[in-house]
Amino acid sequence: MRKLIIAIIFGILLAPVAWASEDSVYEPVPEMQHPADNKWSEEKEELGKMLYFDPRLSGSNWISCATCHNPGLGWGDGLPRTIGDGQKELGRHAPTIINSGYFEVQMWDGRKKTLEDQAKGPIGAAVEMNQDFDELVRELKALPGYVKRFAAVFGKNSLTIDNIAKAIATYERSIVSKNSPYDYYWRGDKSAMSVSAVKGMNLFFGKAKCGICHNGPAFTDSGFHNIGVKAAGPLKVDLGRYNISKDDFDKGAFKTPGLRSISQSAPYMHNGTEATLDDVIEFYDRGGDVKENLSPFITPLGLTAQEKKDMVEFLKALDGEPIEVIFPDLP
Repeated sequence: MRKLIIAIIFGILLAPVAWASEDSVYEPVPEMQHPADNKWSEEKEELGKMLYFDPRLSGSNWISCATCHNPGLGWGDGLPRTIGDGQKELGRHAPTIINSGYFEVQMWDGRKKTLEDQAKGPIGAAVEMNQDFDELVRELKALPGYVKRFAAVFGKNSLTIDNIAKAIATYERSIVSKNSPYDYYWRGDKSAMSVSAVKGMNLFFGKAKCGICHNGPAFTDSGFHNIGVKAAGPLKVDLGRYNISKDDFDKGAFKTPGLRSISQSAPYMHNGTEATLDDVIEFYDRGGDVKENLSPFITPLGLTAQEKKDMVEFLKALDGEPIEVIFPDLP
């Protein structure tokens, strides 16, 4: 039934249509929303920033959140597949955390529903940061600076793994890409994007069909699709979302990444198989590489060489204003 529904939607989206207006596809980045049980405060965000950059959150005391999600590398790590505990290569690419506060689910397979839950995942994962939660709490309680800050933010005797995660998630929600040339273009400055980028935008939402999955203010449907990525790295087979849903339809499907500031976080795909944005466009133009269980959305595009260049220029026009980061003094 799901395949039938997808096929019907696919047919509708590919039927000859005329957009009501070009700006019908534009959605500005909204104000970040915080959960009712983890409301924002400046002090909480600052505490989360300290924890994010603190390698003591790992069992080895070498790996911090910023090791794999480095602001200098587009909030990723610049590697095809990330390196975990014991310098072992893992099976997937470290996704950027830019705009992750807008995502409906977290991780490539969507196994974490919130940033708070996601923050605890890598810390406790044996192959990633390999930290025992109880040991981490003991270590941080031995640091008066952290005890004081947790008390100020969460109350007395509040240094717990759940509050560690809440603080980190609060900081991560501050990492937002906005005010890109694309935004300025739709605010009325038609010189903000080059002629090539504008052509690429029209291709993105038209012939290239990218807007089917990359839509909304963060350019993601937060859905899961098998786009035909070939295997690479230590995982010869990665079933992706299927490992969570156990639905055959999800075999090889991974979460649609957001595209704002995407030029800063190469390489691409869930396992880093495409080194550049040019490679990504070539990948989609040929209709993916692995045809088994391929999404019906993925078909050869027939782009010209110039159209491919225009597409890349549009993706670069999604780069937001610089996200400035001052490294915190740690307790």
